[in-house]
Amino acid sequence: MSGIKVWLRQNLTLLTDPVSSITFTNIVEILILAFLVYSILLWIKNTRAWTLLKGIMVLLISVSIVYLLRMDTLIYIVNHAIDIAIMAVLVIFQPELRRALEQLGEKQIVASLIPIMDTSADAAQDLSDKTINEIVKASVEMGRAKTGALIVIEQNIHLDEYERTGIVLDSMVTSQLLINIFEKNTPLHDGAVIIKGNRVAAATCYLPLSDNMSLSKELGTRHRAGIGISEVSDSLTVIVSEETGSISVACRGVLKRNVTAEILREQMSALQTRPAAPRKFRFWKGWNKNET
Repeated sequence: MSGIKVWLRQNLTLLTDPVSSITFTNIVEILILAFLVYSILLWIKNTRAWTLLKGIMVLLISVSIVYLLRMDTLIYIVNHAIDIAIMAVLVIFQPELRRALEQLGEKQIVASLIPIMDTSADAAQDLSDKTINEIVKASVEMGRAKTGALIVIEQNIHLDEYERTGIVLDSMVTSQLLINIFEKNTPLHDGAVIIKGNRVAAATCYLPLSDNMSLSKELGTRHRAGIGISEVSDSLTVIVSEETGSISVACRGVLKRNVTAEILREQMSALQTRPAAPRKFRFWKGWNKNET
């Protein structure tokens, strides 16, 4: 409490200082802090951490009451439990913190600030029109036959840890191959297929299940796995229901159900970007003449 009083005393004195004492550096610091606080609150609100944050606020209010009433025994317990509480927060928020760091890495802030660090050549190989057509054709045919399927299309975030849980194929993407993989009572039908570029990287892969409590109870394990992998990566997942034969698409934790072949093709066509140029060091990271 003494530390809080000192902090309040130091900061409240700023209110009595003349406005002329505020420098440009102070304004920049205020803007940065406001942006960080807003970003953190927005991130918390869009994740399950919002519910946990309300529980933490209740605990903080309880601790404040304990200090105000000078309950010595409880104060002693609180002081010795702070370190454990910090470790517990890190463990509880581990999935959210990991996803936040991944999203920060996707924005390529370092590459934009340091032009010489250009990693555009390391981007995943784009889907060709032939690959898209083969995936759409296989999905539609499996939907008609009510054959369950789970196809994960890798983008910037690598899925090597999930590929290792399955069987490596490294094959060309064809509709016949995908249909044969997910055919019932075959060795490879159970699990997910991961497509990297224009190749089927692995089959029978295990994916993390989504723990989103707002999902419909009609969704089974296959759909929850498709949403789960889209929550921890930037992949696009195609899901074919075994019960209804409907096709769904999951991306960024959002599931679109009962999509048509045209919508599925549009979703995958959006993944196509201009082929990356050969890796080279560039001291000026501006737009090329063919870029917009």
